[in-house]
Amino acid sequence: MHREVYVRIVVLSHMKSPDLEATSGLDFIRTRIAEDVKAGRNGGRVHTRFPPEPNGYLHIGHAKSICLNFGIAKEFGGLCNLRFDDTNPSKEEVEYEESIKRDVKWLGFDWDDRLFYASDYFGQLYQYAVQLIQSDKAYVDSLTADQIREYRGTLTEPGKDSPYRTRTIAENLELFERMRAGDFPEGAHVLRARIDMRSGNINLRDPAIFRVKYASHYRTGSQWCLYPMYDFAHALSDAIEGITHSLCTLEFEDHRPLYDWFLEQLQLPHRPQQIEFAKGFISYTVVAKRKLRTLVFDKRVSGWDDPRMPTLSGLRRRGFTPEAIRAFWESIGIAKRDSTIDVSQLEAAVRDDLNKKAPRAMAVLRPLRVVIENYPEDQVEELDAVNNPEDASMGKRKVPFSRIVYIERDDFRENPPKQFFRLSPGREVRLRYAYFITCTSVVKDENGEVVELRCSYDPATRGGDAPDGRSPKATMHWVSAAHAVRGEIRLYDRLFNDERPSEDEEGDFTSSLNPNSLEVLADAHLEPSLSSAQPGDRYQFERMGYFCADLDSKPGALVFNRTVTLRDTWARIEKGLKKPR
Repeated sequence: MHREVYVRIVVLSHMKSPDLEATSGLDFIRTRIAEDVKAGRNGGRVHTRFPPEPNGYLHIGHAKSICLNFGIAKEFGGLCNLRFDDTNPSKEEVEYEESIKRDVKWLGFDWDDRLFYASDYFGQLYQYAVQLIQSDKAYVDSLTADQIREYRGTLTEPGKDSPYRTRTIAENLELFERMRAGDFPEGAHVLRARIDMRSGNINLRDPAIFRVKYASHYRTGSQWCLYPMYDFAHALSDAIEGITHSLCTLEFEDHRPLYDWFLEQLQLPHRPQQIEFAKGFISYTVVAKRKLRTLVFDKRVSGWDDPRMPTLSGLRRRGFTPEAIRAFWESIGIAKRDSTIDVSQLEAAVRDDLNKKAPRAMAVLRPLRVVIENYPEDQVEELDAVNNPEDASMGKRKVPFSRIVYIERDDFRENPPKQFFRLSPGREVRLRYAYFITCTSVVKDENGEVVELRCSYDPATRGGDAPDGRSPKATMHWVSAAHAVRGEIRLYDRLFNDERPSEDEEGDFTSSLNPNSLEVLADAHLEPSLSSAQPGDRYQFERMGYFCADLDSKPGALVFNRTVTLRDTWARIEKGLKKPR
């Protein structure tokens, strides 16, 4: 037996009533909802829903809808349901459902006891379809899929009636019952709404509302072989659940007349209203589910949670925070026209959030050995380092300093260009939290490559300040060679080279994939405090960017993903070299 689920009407006596005189700063959706609340529509209730399909992982675009639906419900003292649109069993899996629930909660939202599925309503939807047949508003069509497309017409030419449109109510009821019983193969018949084959809106030209599909459903098994189409299930599920405002992306605007038609034709406990808003596309990435599936199944990436993917699981693994994603979408706002947002805006939101909360650490990604010749060989100092200059409550940590340290290879030039202020022969620089050092000589291997620097230090500059007030132009990070822990660093770049990845003439959108989207540095040297990093821990590696301990990371085999780079304010990169993003 199917569980019958009926609308729950909840009177929210505690609901805030927004002052319409103060709504000028609201977006158009919140303004409309505020007007509805003030007018007492729906009994003053606000009830939204987030209705994902469990056929893939959620991406950054879904986060906009999640924030909007759950956010509006909270702002107006209302409720928000999580409802899975599980009407296509051939592509749906428990894995996807679990990932979606995990992502929604990670973003900071909860559906409490309001977890629903379109499959909860299969029995009711079937009965509603029977009602449409009985009122002569639906019929069983036996045209092939190609014939249905041909009969539908075009944007400039009206459609034409199917020869099966004149079947009697009794014949349609019998055929529909037999479809439910599994008497016909897939594609032999579909149930179509009888609306208007000459409508200017193609969606109203007798759309299909049920089709036969022999596939085991991940929740209902083989109980059903008759499945509702999205438009039918969407509108009626909203009505069954008592949704007041059905917030959809802009591509459903032309479907709204069909949404309303279903609600008008049937005896339903409630009538919601559909409101559309624009998607927010991100540059240098794709969010179309078909394309994301291609990337995963063709092994162009390591999986749905590959840190290069725009999926929420991928962004989480890369080190993005839910607070940054919520702040990003809040800053973008709600619009009525689709737009492409530069990925740098998303990265900036991540930097702003991590700057406040990420502890600092020093990590040398491409090490170059430095021997401080006048520093005592057996001496080790514990120097004070600030954990986060933005938050004094995070305190300080101790970092060891010794005679041999590692610096970044890029921080040295034997023959520096004019705007290069870091270490070079005869030049003095500051080591962060430590001393001023001067390069006195260079050691090279048989190929002429620099393998070691010999330097001297000024003991009077402990802590990074000179008594005489002199101040080098460059401050560099470092790691003590005797105390460094080794780690793997994964540097992620944008997955696509094109700002708006598109399909080439052969229809292959992967042609613009960036072959250098991942660089692995296998022998980074890290300060010892990082040895205790747990998967998911985030840090700012000073001067290098924000990094997150990967899921693969473990004690003795540390792995860090670069989340985002820092703004490159500390130095100019010599002409001809690529500046870090």
